[in-house]
Amino acid sequence: MANEIRRADYFYTMVPDKPGEAACILAGLRDAGIGLLAFCGFPQGRKGQLDFVVADSVSFVKAARKMKIKLSKKKTAFLIAGDDQIGAAAEFMEKLAAVKINVVSMQGITAGAGRFGAILWVKPADIKKAAKALGIA
Repeated sequence: MANEIRRADYFYTMVPDKPGEAACILAGLRDAGIGLLAFCGFPQGRKGQLDFVVADSVSFVKAARKMKIKLSKKKTAFLIAGDDQIGAAAEFMEKLAAVKINVVSMQGITAGAGRFGAILWVKPADIKKAAKALGIA
């Protein structure tokens, strides 16, 4: 199967860096019927940053407001899925390097059944150029 690459909306929020913060928010989103395409969290100074890659931005923002979650403005990430093979992520990094785009962050994971997935972020000014380099412009 060919690689699938698409743009996706994401938002982030800052939370206290303590146990249970992400669990509470994720449970609230679940209870509101909000599906996520991807989620990641990491420490940022003395706080935690939670990133939500969403399938439906309007519903996500509505649920977050109801939960009193302060969100960033809407941003763009790239979601990648494909057949798992040695060096699967290297192909995308090489395409971006060839057009001198510095990747802000990338997380990849095997998905089982011979598949992999990844989330890739570039600076907002590089979104269009990255999309073209990845073949989805």
